[in-house]
Amino acid sequence: LRVLPLAPRASMADDLVRTTAFNTQYLAIAAYEEKNGVLVPRADAPKVKAAATVDTSGVDPVLLAAFTGLGLSTIKAVETIRNSELSGDLKHFIDLAGGKPLDKSQGALLLELASRHRSSPRISAHADLLATKIISKDISMKPQLDEAFKYLKSKGDPAGLDKACGVGVVISPEQISAAVAEVIAANKEEILAKRYNTNTGILLGKVLGKLKWVDASVVKGQIDAEMTKLLGERTAADDAPVEKKKVKEPKKTAPAKGQAAAEPDAEEDITFAGAAANFHAPGHNDESEGYIVTPNTKAHLENHLKRTGGKVITRFPPEPNGILHIGHAKAMNFSFSYAKSRNGITNLRYDDTNPEKEEKVFFDGILRDVLWLGHKPAAITYASDHFQQLYEWAVELIKNGLAYVCHQKVEDLRGFDNRKPSPWRDRPIQESLSLFEDMKCGLVDEGEATLRLKHEMKDGKLDPVAYRVIFHEHYRTKDQWCIYPTYDYTHCLCDSLEDITHSLCTKEFQIRRPSYYWLCNAVDIYCPVQWEFSRLNMEYTIVSKRKIFQLIDKGLVRSWDDPRLFTLAALRRRGFPPEAINTFCNKLGVTGALSVVSPERLEGCVRDYLNTHAPRAMAVLEPLKVVITNHDESKVEWVTAPNNPVDESAGSHKIPFSRVLFIEASDFMEEGVKGFKRLTLKQSVGLKHAGCVITVTDVKKDGDDVVELHVTAAPVSADNKPKAFIHWVSGPDANTLPAQAEIRLYSRLFKHANPEEHGFTKDVDVDSLQIVHGYIDSSLAGAKKEERFQFERVGYFCVDFDSTPKKLVFNRTVALKEDAGKTA
Repeated sequence: LRVLPLAPRASMADDLVRTTAFNTQYLAIAAYEEKNGVLVPRADAPKVKAAATVDTSGVDPVLLAAFTGLGLSTIKAVETIRNSELSGDLKHFIDLAGGKPLDKSQGALLLELASRHRSSPRISAHADLLATKIISKDISMKPQLDEAFKYLKSKGDPAGLDKACGVGVVISPEQISAAVAEVIAANKEEILAKRYNTNTGILLGKVLGKLKWVDASVVKGQIDAEMTKLLGERTAADDAPVEKKKVKEPKKTAPAKGQAAAEPDAEEDITFAGAAANFHAPGHNDESEGYIVTPNTKAHLENHLKRTGGKVITRFPPEPNGILHIGHAKAMNFSFSYAKSRNGITNLRYDDTNPEKEEKVFFDGILRDVLWLGHKPAAITYASDHFQQLYEWAVELIKNGLAYVCHQKVEDLRGFDNRKPSPWRDRPIQESLSLFEDMKCGLVDEGEATLRLKHEMKDGKLDPVAYRVIFHEHYRTKDQWCIYPTYDYTHCLCDSLEDITHSLCTKEFQIRRPSYYWLCNAVDIYCPVQWEFSRLNMEYTIVSKRKIFQLIDKGLVRSWDDPRLFTLAALRRRGFPPEAINTFCNKLGVTGALSVVSPERLEGCVRDYLNTHAPRAMAVLEPLKVVITNHDESKVEWVTAPNNPVDESAGSHKIPFSRVLFIEASDFMEEGVKGFKRLTLKQSVGLKHAGCVITVTDVKKDGDDVVELHVTAAPVSADNKPKAFIHWVSGPDANTLPAQAEIRLYSRLFKHANPEEHGFTKDVDVDSLQIVHGYIDSSLAGAKKEERFQFERVGYFCVDFDSTPKKLVFNRTVALKEDAGKTA
């Protein structure tokens, strides 16, 4: 924390609290003391370690302590402080508490108020009133605040505000019980059929529809209690994965080069909740919060409806300067799924406005990933399709006095301090037109001039850059242009040109929404609605292109598709099914709340899918030779094994069983320990699918290492039923080894959940890839690249791209869920 220089006072800390109405929670003032007229951190104050990835330089530590004291994360608090308008409003609202302690829920509501009240003058005029109602807990939940916004926006008069947002309404426990009982009774048949797999979120929504002003957590608890009352306690069957019935299909193989990937099986549709469940209908953009209405808005919306027929149109707009990752999977899932749920369409639009970083491999990779995940773009478009129109609008903006050519350097425009007007902001319009033409004709060097818009952004920055000079050939337009539009300029205008109805973006673009609306209205065109949702943050990984490049350069990973990464190419290579990735995204849902997800949630979806879809086979990763002494050396039996024991329609395959076979070395102990149920000198074990039990008669060693077992085999019977069955592999005869394969065992790349806090290149687990050479059963001999299997008792595996007919290579996708027999 930096030292705070303050004017000398009799009691600085007391004066600071008194004059700003900050309470101790707000200031964390106990952490400071006065020394020689300066407020400094106390030596004995508890030290709080800030996240290493959060840059707090230049941030007022008093405000930082204040905002984190309200429940904001350090990242969110820093973002808020650096938005002078937002932090000023939030500080003002907290001052209204007069030192009264505020809890986390009140802090969240005050931040929501500070973020949204300026969207309408009618709301902003009564912002202090809303803040006092939050402080007094008359407004104690977000639905109340949402209704208050709607009421003030439409009425402007606070006379009926309390009634509109449920102030003073008390919902009794009896009312909650009655409403829950009614909903449970109405859905009883479905609940009894699905038991604890019933979507309780839908039930919750129905109850909240009956009781508008009620704490959702209380209702959820009542629903859970009623479910238990109706169904009894959960059973093991309730926690088992839901079996998906499917028609037997031909064995899947990887598509031939140039051939489109097979469409994935349908996943359960995403359930939209909160704001996403109540998006505006096409043509009703003006009903959305914060939307700016102009005299021409109505006509633009009417013409938009004529062009689209009222169809929902979304887009997925990646930049073709890198490989897509798991976060993009969530974004595209939302855009495609929302449009599909409303019988609409989604475009894939390449935001190709930076020719220096765009390559053909990225264009191709993005399309490949989109199709692999099963999404079908209605059209594939490019920002570069509209370069001429974007240029013409830029000229129009200059003519209207809304843009100008500026000569400030890039370093002067970066960061959070570019709030001073440019010296060239008021230059003559004709001069800017002439200079912009020179830029277009290549007469101005890179970095010597930009075109800037005359607009103050929500974060207080002035005049975003619309065009810059880049002397680099464009992948599509070649050398036609040497000026290129920025994302801030291009994004909203291309959305308008494509008649996008819902521009769905991640949360970091929320601060740009007013600028989005301003620019569409400045050129007087149809204006879509932007809505933001939280990005997907996953533990134990990084997705930054720059940082992945560093990992590759240092040899810590092989490439962009190294299976330990979370790029979509890496997940595909590891064997993650696209259906499971989509299911994972659907389960996450879409909200504006920041969340960090464990990889185990994604792996759980993968495991559930593969359990019902992956054919079974046997593979031994640490082979131990076993000779069955009472089996004829020339005799080879062919054992039938099911392809999938949970799906009889999947059929079966045959594998050889000879005098010599191999088991996992870990499945044998000379002297067993408590709970060990597999093979020992005194304990027999069963062989899966072979119908026999083996008993050790001799152990061959090389020093202390066991290298071979001699056993006898007997059919399984009521008298010799073993405690466990183990997997095994045998060659086509007693004198021929089974087929060998390279098996790559992948685990987490990083040691810590947030590797950037530990210097991500230093946090890499050097043992996250283990390569072993094991034996596989004969059913895997013709396995194709990308085919997925369950190696029984070992895990799920996928055939790697490095495989050849002579050398199969398998990647471990995920391990099996631990079971007692295997763990012991």
